[in-house]
Amino acid sequence: MNDTRGRPVALTMGDPAGIGPDITLAVWAKREAQATAPFLFVGDPAVLSARAKALGITVPIEETDCLNAATVFANALPVLPVQCPTPVVAGEPSAGNAAAVTGAIDVAVQLVVAGEASAVTTNPIAKAVLYEAGFRFPGHTEYLADLAEKATGTAVLPVMMLAGPKLRAVPVTIHIPLKDVPAALTPDLIYRTCTTTAADLTSRFGLKTPRLAIAGLNPHAGEGGALGLEDEAVIRPVVDRLRGEGLNVVGPLPADTMFHDRARETYDVAICMYHDQALIPAKALGFDESVNVTLGLPFIRTSPDHGTAFAIAGKGIAREDSLQAALRLAGELAANAGKARS
Repeated sequence: MNDTRGRPVALTMGDPAGIGPDITLAVWAKREAQATAPFLFVGDPAVLSARAKALGITVPIEETDCLNAATVFANALPVLPVQCPTPVVAGEPSAGNAAAVTGAIDVAVQLVVAGEASAVTTNPIAKAVLYEAGFRFPGHTEYLADLAEKATGTAVLPVMMLAGPKLRAVPVTIHIPLKDVPAALTPDLIYRTCTTTAADLTSRFGLKTPRLAIAGLNPHAGEGGALGLEDEAVIRPVVDRLRGEGLNVVGPLPADTMFHDRARETYDVAICMYHDQALIPAKALGFDESVNVTLGLPFIRTSPDHGTAFAIAGKGIAREDSLQAALRLAGELAANAGKARS
């Protein structure tokens, strides 16, 4: 199916005790003002109803499926039920609902792989809560990659990108201790991260020749070896290889001069060597508008760039901006992918 019209974005529940229900309700309530494309909430309708009551807002909720979600969306928040077995209290996460949290992700992926949904957008999860229930993946990204492999039979390299109005940034290594980063930065990992990023920027973001700026690992990109050898011995050969294959790549660059206004005008994405090198500038430049996009998957996945925020769940103060941006971008990427295939 190349035509994305009529196919909703599958929005997962996330941790039901977090702000996922709050911001989902807020996005639907503002759907007309924000011109929000239809989405189907995959999760517990009772949680949404209880949270709406706690927040003092009226949101009609209707259980449905992908086929009818777009029609329902105009007058009610469409929900494909995944029940939470343990009572949900805002701000009080429970490992008893871990299976429902991952189950909602499973269902959303099944829908998009089957062509019934156009993309997946995920509400925030709490990894510590899932770990307590036996979850064995470092996070959302790795779990989605496993689901993709099971669905298609092909292993994928998931690449996390923070996409905001002022910066796109990709960390090569993600959820590992800083002391382990140098050993994890292999030429193959850097190369595959860059080629996956370039391919998705072309096929889904519509950039014909994406410009990649690759950060160095060490201060001043190693200062010619005086401040570390990895930049010259590991990163630069990959840059040379990518250039030789026709990619528009520069680096390794000193990270401390990559993110000011003039520098950002020279590239489409910053490839960073570790988590905070990418996420600090991305969130500083667009905390409420940035979107987490997983590249390299056989389907589109976006997510807000914030966490579950248990401390403010159910209090009516959570901002829905990032979820709104995530849903909007999911729809845009799905439309771009449809054009590329047609």
